[in-house]
Parts: sequence; structure tokens; C-alpha cells
Amino acid sequence: MTQSTKFVSVGKLGKTRGVRGEIYVTPTTDFPDRFLNLKEIFTSDRSDWVLMRIESSRMISGRPVLKFEGIESKEEAARLTNRELAVTRDQLVELPENSYYLFDLVGCTVIDNESRKKLGTVTDVQQYPANDVYLIETEDGKEALIPAVKEFVIRVDIENKTVFVDRAGMLTNE
Repeated sequence: MTQSTKFVSVGKLGKTRGVRGEIYVTPTTDFPDRFLNLKEIFTSDRSDWVLMRIESSRMISGRPVLKFEGIESKEEAARLTNRELAVTRDQLVELPENSYYLFDLVGCTVIDNESRKKLGTVTDVQQYPANDVYLIETEDGKEALIPAVKEFVIRVDIENKTVFVDRAGMLTNE
């Protein structure tokens, strides 16, 4: 697969487990069980991605453990530690309606739902216990925060990379 193919990080390889080449995964996904159904996954290898076949997978204390084909010892598995794990976009878990992957929100244009004026661009999504918050770089280069709640975020159009917001009570600068 070429470098231009879109990969989405879903985890990182951690410490080895046992002496037969198993290795723990630190998931960076909300769906750690996804590792149990995979037959292959991409691993980072410097500046490229390498497709590796998964021989077996299981959960131990809520954490995925993988055994790759051709990796037969603790020492071989240890060479994989800290490599990033990724899948292609078409392998992503389908989200429920009105749920979005954070990386899809970054780069979206933020539009005032009433005036249709461009307010800025989503540069980051910060996660908090109560709700996520969109970090926006405004048109004048400043930063603004928009709580990702229905009261303020009216509609998200990932296909057109646009987020429509009701800025009443949030952004007062014209």
C-alpha cells in the first residue's frame, strides 16, 4: 500500500507478554474489542506502514494482546514495541448517528447558522468528562472554544467539512 493511502491510528504496541511473541496493545480507539476481529493490521516502520498478519488476539484484563505471524519469541516481539497500529478508513467502526471521529472534525469550517458567516476552522477537539470542546481558530487569528453540545452545535456535515453553530452567548466579537 502506498504512503498516500489514508491510515487511522487505533493503538500502539506496548510491552511483550510471555515468551512466545505476544505483545500488549495500548488502544487509542473507543473500540478496543476491534482488535479481536482483525486478521491483519498496519504497523509503523519508520516513515512507512507495514501490513502484518495477526495469528491470534485476546483480551487480558481489558487490554488487547496480539500475536503476529512470524513473531515467535519475546525478543522478536520486543522489536515491535512503540510501533503505531493503524487501519484504513474503510475499516473504521461505523459510528451511531450524530457521532463523529475527532480527526474528521479537525479542519472543518465553522459557520454561524443564522448569518452563514464563516467564523473559523476547527483546529482541535478537547475531550472533557462533561462534553467535548471544539478549539476554533477564528478568521482574525484568535482562538475560541465551542462546547460540543446540541445547544451550540446545530449541525455537522463531515462530507462538506462544515460545522454549523449557534454562536449566541459564545462569540460576541463581530
